[in-house]
Amino acid sequence: MVNLFSGMQVFRFSCKKTSSFPVDSLEGMTYSPYSFHNSSALKLSFLRLSSVRKQEIIKITEQLIEAINNGDFEAYTKICDPGLTSFEPEALGNLVEGMDFHKFYFDNLLSKNSKPIHTTILNPHVHVIGDDAACIAYIRLTQYIDGQGRPRTMQSEETRVWHRRDGKWLNVHYHCSGAPAAPLQ
Repeated sequence: MVNLFSGMQVFRFSCKKTSSFPVDSLEGMTYSPYSFHNSSALKLSFLRLSSVRKQEIIKITEQLIEAINNGDFEAYTKICDPGLTSFEPEALGNLVEGMDFHKFYFDNLLSKNSKPIHTTILNPHVHVIGDDAACIAYIRLTQYIDGQGRPRTMQSEETRVWHRRDGKWLNVHYHCSGAPAAPLQ
């Protein structure tokens, strides 16, 4: 089970037109009061869209971690780009490309694990990078039962880069610092 521990971020702002000069830069775009007579509505619209996208990225990240926890390589491959690149503790500092490296862990560890794994995503921070790209950074706490039957918790710091193709988000890059993403019992 994946649990989003931290609450939703609330956007608060106030807009007040103080002059008739152009309003500079909202997410790299320039607006002018001559183009939009209601810039407050435009900003609110932009923030709502951004918030919806951020929630999409958090949700797809939760689904990916759920596939990992369940040892479901088929579900994992549907969410990841076939050319996925990653830096992770299991790769010993090397850049890994493709799915074969990850399949080894699904075949030999994750699918054979009958003990429950619980993951909590802490403090997710999403950067929306245009219409079809986003990046999420978060702390991942993984709770599991070790080989001696004792409960354990591991922490990793993770970043995932997502790219939307044909309306579907795919994980194209993953970086993990700290403990391995999956418990090595």
